[in-house]
Amino acid sequence: METGMNTLWVVIIIVIVLGVVVGNITLLKYSAKFKFPTPLKKNDDKQKKNGFEDEEDDW
Repeated sequence: METGMNTLWVVIIIVIVLGVVVGNITLLKYSAKFKFPTPLKKNDDKQKKNGFEDEEDDW
């Protein structure tokens, strides 16, 4: 009876691990179809020496 229960737990753990691996692979395939937008670059001449556009902010 002891080996039957151990075998059952091993099979359950293997099924869970395989399910996680297959799920991650399908998620990677699905997310590879999406295109991420490229961020727009601001004009560098607007940025001041402190890194912000508005250097006269008084708060």
